[in-house]
Amino acid sequence: MPRVREIEDAGNHATLQALFDKERAAFGDLLNPTKVMAHCPPILEAAKALGASIERSGQLPKDLPALVYLRVATINGCPF
Repeated sequence: MPRVREIEDAGNHATLQALFDKERAAFGDLLNPTKVMAHCPPILEAAKALGASIERSGQLPKDLPALVYLRVATINGCPF
């Protein structure tokens, strides 16, 4: 059981709705960290921006992020 209640409904919050829609389109549902960070939309936005900027930086080989995501999901027992 999670210690922090997960948020899956954006309510009337436009920022959360946009982030939720984008993530559901990409993954089919919301990822657990998104549901937890949704308690503080500015932190959620910043975390998403950081992840996106790392991918866009060109510092990592293009195929490496997908392999990292797969490996982390495997370690965590997540059927990604």
